[in-house]
Amino acid sequence: MESLTFPAPVVLGTDVIGVPVGGDVELELSFESVSDGIWVSGSVKAQAVGECVRCLDEVRLDVDAPVQGMFMFPDSQREADEEESEDVFEFDGETIELEEVVRDAVATSLPYTPLCSPDCPGLCDQCGARLADDPDHEHEVIDPRWSALQNLRDNEG
Repeated sequence: MESLTFPAPVVLGTDVIGVPVGGDVELELSFESVSDGIWVSGSVKAQAVGECVRCLDEVRLDVDAPVQGMFMFPDSQREADEEESEDVFEFDGETIELEEVVRDAVATSLPYTPLCSPDCPGLCDQCGARLADDPDHEHEVIDPRWSALQNLRDNEG
């Protein structure tokens, strides 16, 4: 098992949450030579940064995702299902490009809707106040059908 830590060359993740450019990425991989190429397996560890989809506060999540892929020699025979597989990549015989494998592993391990906490109440839909800071926050809601009468009452004073 080989271990390597390097700065992320691109954002690894989604628009909502991901490992930022320059963030530490740790790979622990093993490489196994097989008849058609090289089988790579292991894990990627990093810290993803994003924002809570409810309250927009910063969210930091530790990523520990499995990485695997078959890097096939250019002249190896492939079956139809191997060509369509997500885990099969080209190998030029000299360099194994891990960026796509790592990016896919990180992106699939991150939540689609990150939350700062599972019970985050979010923001007020009328004024944008953080509901976690003021759990009793509320607005007087007037039925729009009665708003004309409310305007008359306000103008009488």
